[in-house]
Amino acid sequence: MAEIKAIVLRAAGINCDMETEYALELAGAEARRVHINRIIEDKTMLNDFQIIVFPGGFSYGDDVAAGKILANQVVHHLSEAVEKFIDDGKLVLGICNGFQVLVKTGILPGDGKELATEGTENTEKERVSKTDNQFLTITYNDSGKFEDRWVYLAPQSERCVFVEPGRRIYLPIAHAEGKVVTKDEATLTELKSEGRVAFKYVDKDGEEGGYPVNPNGSTESIAGLTDATGRVLGLMPHPERFVRATQHPRWTRRENGVDADGMTIFNNAVKYVRENL
Repeated sequence: MAEIKAIVLRAAGINCDMETEYALELAGAEARRVHINRIIEDKTMLNDFQIIVFPGGFSYGDDVAAGKILANQVVHHLSEAVEKFIDDGKLVLGICNGFQVLVKTGILPGDGKELATEGTENTEKERVSKTDNQFLTITYNDSGKFEDRWVYLAPQSERCVFVEPGRRIYLPIAHAEGKVVTKDEATLTELKSEGRVAFKYVDKDGEEGGYPVNPNGSTESIAGLTDATGRVLGLMPHPERFVRATQHPRWTRRENGVDADGMTIFNNAVKYVRENL
């Protein structure tokens, strides 16, 4: 059987790439950290991989806005390659800053409607304007500060291949700009009706609530989104930071044999590729 290969994108300021690579390897994939400039130089490189991950961190110092500069690079240089990657049935995962990038490129909420295409048919002004998502954004936390805490997540979609339906998970967050806001009520209704909301912030009993249950003030407690295919996932919490039982903040009080919740995301991704690609 062919090896399942995952590419972990690198750029200045990204600092979760090694943990993400490790998580993918624990799940059974062959993971490789690659700088975005190498992919821009050789876009055919993506043909050798089935999973691409935009990891967490502070790409390019989050100048302008969180994930904005990296998103511009994707739009201007890799839009066709990424669209083909998704069209070929492959998987895309964006974690924290990576989620912000997926939103600012328009890869999420999906359908390719917002993702600019490279080439001479678009003027520079048109291409840049397309990096401003028309339907939703991720902005500053309501608390006005960087939030570093653990949160419960409840899956909301059976569409997304990364998600284990019915399994509430517990993951850490670390962000200052994590508030998901939709353009209008119609956009929110569409996201929910089409199963695009992948995760919501909840308490230990599975109920939505105010701060700190919802740590950033996201509309209707949205913590993660998927696209129309269910093969793209963006989420603010960090699954790569909980892949060993001892990483749980109360690990000495937990029952033996309880899985590290972050591995569900990576295990499901590798399982999907193994069974479908």
